[in-house]
Amino acid sequence: MTSCDEALRQFNQAAERMGLDPDVRKILSQTACEITVNFPVKMDDGELRMFTGHLAQHNNVLGPFAGGLRYQEAVDRDDVRALAIRMTWKHAVLGLPFGGAVGGVDVDPSRCSPGELERATRRFTFGLGGNIGPEYGVICPELGTDEQIMAWILDTYASTMPPHERNLCRHVVMGKPATLGGSAGREQAAGHAIVIMLDEWARHEQLDLGQATFFIQGFGATGSWAARLLAERGARLLAVEDDSGAIAHPDGIDPGDLDSYARLRGGIDGYPKASPTDRAGFLSTRADIFIPASPQKPLTRDCASMLKVRVVAEGADALTDRETDALLRERGVQILPDLLCHSGDTIVHYYEWLQNRRSERWEAEEVSSKMRRRLLSVYEEARGIAAELSTDLRLAALIAGLRRIETAYLKRGIFP
Repeated sequence: MTSCDEALRQFNQAAERMGLDPDVRKILSQTACEITVNFPVKMDDGELRMFTGHLAQHNNVLGPFAGGLRYQEAVDRDDVRALAIRMTWKHAVLGLPFGGAVGGVDVDPSRCSPGELERATRRFTFGLGGNIGPEYGVICPELGTDEQIMAWILDTYASTMPPHERNLCRHVVMGKPATLGGSAGREQAAGHAIVIMLDEWARHEQLDLGQATFFIQGFGATGSWAARLLAERGARLLAVEDDSGAIAHPDGIDPGDLDSYARLRGGIDGYPKASPTDRAGFLSTRADIFIPASPQKPLTRDCASMLKVRVVAEGADALTDRETDALLRERGVQILPDLLCHSGDTIVHYYEWLQNRRSERWEAEEVSSKMRRRLLSVYEEARGIAAELSTDLRLAALIAGLRRIETAYLKRGIFP
């Protein structure tokens, strides 16, 4: 879970460092809107069960509220509020014309049938009513949700529109199936963004990425794609951990082969071409790069103290706190922060929204090229601010985003 206090602490630190306008600071310290929906769902056994869902919409000065919807047991208002705040920062850092929002439903999707999930999704969507819309509040997949759930949201939302508008609202959700307007290049986007950032970091560090070694925590879509794309450049994967266990091999692991095995077996445990290892052994792997890509496994001080790497490339949001950050910097470990590194999905979701809005269809190569140019631009901007203010890259990236939001408020004015 993500702490709202930690999100606001980072915000206040950046606001102090940059001298953020005090009125803008007051506005950004609060969410614009929070909605809780309690709704009934008939389960497969005929029982009626009540579900609770939340939507936090933090800020929309730069554009429509936008962000993920997660299905997670015990998710609450504080969780979605903190994530919505971070989505405002991330969209602003990346220069995207979106504000920040996140939704969550208290449900374990693994314990529901497809029919139960569909009914819960449609009832929650209906309960949100006018709080979502293609030019007002946009939803994309997050933890526990996928393109099928986005398709159900789209269909439910469209059914509430007049017939002549139903084909004009596809961009109320992003991360859709391709046949419903989903963007090419989405599957590998999160992993690709990590590799783009590492490419640029290695160039500045005068490191040949083709000779680098790395290990990954989390081997879902983000971790597996990052591993495959790094391996294509010649980098060597030394160890992997997921919910089923951890494995290592000093001569390297083939990420494509491991991905096929994990898909078939439901995890990496038992992979015959590497040896099992414990968590301490995994975290102590000596390598150039560590990629934490599991949103359920934050990087604590104890974890950070075991790392023997040059750089941590954050492949999930809000993995480190203030103490962990400080320890890594003390030990000379560089950090490519989540605001930059874990941004591929966010960028491609915006491209999907734009394609739907324009009734266009971009090829994967165009999506990839646009994403690379955007990421390199924001990375250089953050590096420049870090040098200007003598600060770390995480704070510098956040300051870049806050400057955009501040400028928008100062130009528009604040309605009296």
